[in-house]
Formats: sequence, C-alpha cells, structure tokens
Amino acid sequence: MAHLKQVLTIAGSDSGGGAGIQADLKAMSAAGVFGMSVITAITAQNTRAVTAAYDLPIPLIEAQIDAIFEDFEVSAVKTGMLSSSDIVQAVARKLKSLAVENLVVDPVMVSKSGYDLLQADAIESVKDDLIPLARLVTPNLFEAERLTGRSIKTTDDAKAAARAIHRLGCRAVLIKGGHRLDEPATDILFDGSEFTILPGEYIETANTHGTGCTYASAIAAKLALGNDLIDAVRTAKIYITEAIRHGLAIGHGHGPTDHFFAMRG
Repeated sequence: MAHLKQVLTIAGSDSGGGAGIQADLKAMSAAGVFGMSVITAITAQNTRAVTAAYDLPIPLIEAQIDAIFEDFEVSAVKTGMLSSSDIVQAVARKLKSLAVENLVVDPVMVSKSGYDLLQADAIESVKDDLIPLARLVTPNLFEAERLTGRSIKTTDDAKAAARAIHRLGCRAVLIKGGHRLDEPATDILFDGSEFTILPGEYIETANTHGTGCTYASAIAAKLALGNDLIDAVRTAKIYITEAIRHGLAIGHGHGPTDHFFAMRG
C-alpha cells in the first residue's frame, strides 16, 4: 500500500460537524491524505449559531502538538480557529521550533452566524507571530480587511491587500473573493512577485458552512502530496466549488458542504 501523507489541522471543534476540525479532517480524507488534529477550542454550534466556546488550556494544546510530531511524519499543517493571543503565540512558537515547511494559515475570525472566533487583541499576534511562518495565508475579504485596515470593494483593492499581507512575512497570500468582489467567486493568489487570478462559479445556496476551513485544508493536503502552490490552490478550488454545489440541506441554518460528493456519484 502506498505511504499516506500525514497532514495536521490545528483548530477548533465544531459540534455540528460542518466546519472546524471536523471539516478539516473530512476534506483531508477526501484529498487522499491522513488527517490528524490538535484541538484549540471546543464550540457548541450547529448550522444556526455558535452558542458557546471554551478554549483548551495552553499546556494541553502544546502536548497535542508534541504528541503528533513525536510520532508522525507531518507533511503539512493547517491552522484555523486559534481564539486568543496566548493560543496564537503558543502555536506559533511550536511551529517555528519544528520548522514546518508547508503551513497554511486560515485566519479564522468570525463564524457564519457572526460569533467572534478570534479575540480582537489576538489579531496582532496572528500578524506578528503566525503569518511570518506561513507558506500560504487564506483570508476571506472580511479577514483581509481586518488584517490590513483597508476596505476591499474591487479586485484592485484585493490585490493591494494581498501585497500588504505578504509584507507581514508569509510566502504567499490567497484572498478569497466570495460574492463581494466585482467578479463573484474569483480568488486572488499572490506569491510575492506575481498574481494569479482564479475565476470561479458563484453558486446560489445557503449551504456554505465550513467552506473556508474545507478550502484551506484541501490546499494543505495538495501541498503535502507535492503539488506546487498554484496547482494546489487550483485543485482545491475545484474541489470546494463542487462541495458547495452538492451542499447538504442538513439542519435549519447554513448547511455544510458535501466533502464526499465524489463518493455519492
């Protein structure tokens, strides 16, 4: 049997199964890698709302990271909900000491229902401590605005934000356009020297819970498999588009995407 690449997600747990750790592991499995998890926070949530959240103690988060790296060959790491400045700094310290090569940082800030998943004072820690370690940072438009202090209304605005985030020290930035840019579902990848415009198809659906987590995890999986950055992002974008197209009408709010649409034919 072929050796399975092993990919780690460091993020929060979503009890509803559509986002966070649960979405990450499903996306990684669908991409053909073995997913592992370090849980930073536990949320009580469903498709309608996040009703409560509890941050795990720093020593337990660090112990999870140690346990993974002591035993597994980690080919890529994806970070999601890190919640507090202390958690961001602890995770960044660990990842820096471990010299992680393929780090995808999804700077999760707010849930679909509007619940703050990153404390305001932690944004500076993300910028100062975590982003400089990243091979790729994957903010949506709201997160890019928070990271840069800029308003983003057009593709040119998004390009300027990508340059600003790149200056924080990461190797590349993917600004996810969603439906707010002048070209819907178009993403912008900047590698420090050139832009790659990734046009997409905007799908009218309420079932988009966990799309950011899923997209970033699929990219991390493809990097672990040896794809170059542009190909990893392109392939992951095709995957998330189809997962949204086959979104599941589960629950009574924003349903999840279907990570395993390909298995259902």
